[in-house]
Amino acid sequence: MFGECHAHLFMDGKNYRAAVALHQNGVQEADIREKLGQYQAAGIRFLREGGDVLGVSRKAAQLAPEYGIIYVSPVFAIHKNGHYGRIVGRGFDNMKEYAELVRQAALEGADFIKVMFSGIMDFDRGGELTEAPLCRGEIREMIHIAHEEGFAVMAHVNGAGAVLDAVEAGVDSVEHGNFMDDDCLHALAESQAVWVPTYVTITNLIGSGRFEDVCLERLRERQGERIRRGYELGARIALGSDAGAYMVPHGQGVADEYREFQRLLGAGSGLDRRLQEAEDEIRNRFSGRM
Repeated sequence: MFGECHAHLFMDGKNYRAAVALHQNGVQEADIREKLGQYQAAGIRFLREGGDVLGVSRKAAQLAPEYGIIYVSPVFAIHKNGHYGRIVGRGFDNMKEYAELVRQAALEGADFIKVMFSGIMDFDRGGELTEAPLCRGEIREMIHIAHEEGFAVMAHVNGAGAVLDAVEAGVDSVEHGNFMDDDCLHALAESQAVWVPTYVTITNLIGSGRFEDVCLERLRERQGERIRRGYELGARIALGSDAGAYMVPHGQGVADEYREFQRLLGAGSGLDRRLQEAEDEIRNRFSGRM
């Protein structure tokens, strides 16, 4: 069974506000154990966390070995104040404050640094990104600072320009990566970065009634074509579902993602081998300071 390369244990796949409220006044160990048990039951033995501000990932790191799970975490994600990311991390106003957050993550036991470079897709507006990304200089400096501290960098980033900036700056993994163009995919394939598309954050919503299926179908086709193209070019692509996001259950999300990849790319040993190689690359790079 493949590992889960992108999850948020504090989320529940159903109701974000309720999930936050559950841990707001103190981490609920029973909830974490239930979710780790779901991964164990699914045969998942590697889990890469995306971070939170509630202390859930710190507690999960302590508990995961009991379930036979290798769990790696940034503890919290880092975003620029005024931009997307507050739901999973801590913010900064300038690069001095950012560097301080990187060092704080190290003190709190982070295995790598998670950064937020762009907004998210707004499904109520046809999937349009919620905001412009950070500028090229900020992206490059944030990656550089984290690397100087010995950390791999996991980047939440959407939009061709921002992804290209991150890839050219040496980012270690691209999370989501919606709306990449062909130039960006070529650069990704020629780099050492691993792409984790979290495709089921789109596909699992189809038929849910929460958003217009016409919009979701269009986004599914567009991102699916980009995944196929990246795969053809030789990009490193790993399975990660953003488990905990709406309609993406813990323990099941990565199986859903694998099913979608089989639909897009065809089943067979070639696909499995490449997915495993990409996951191994993530395990090696994100399991502690370099």
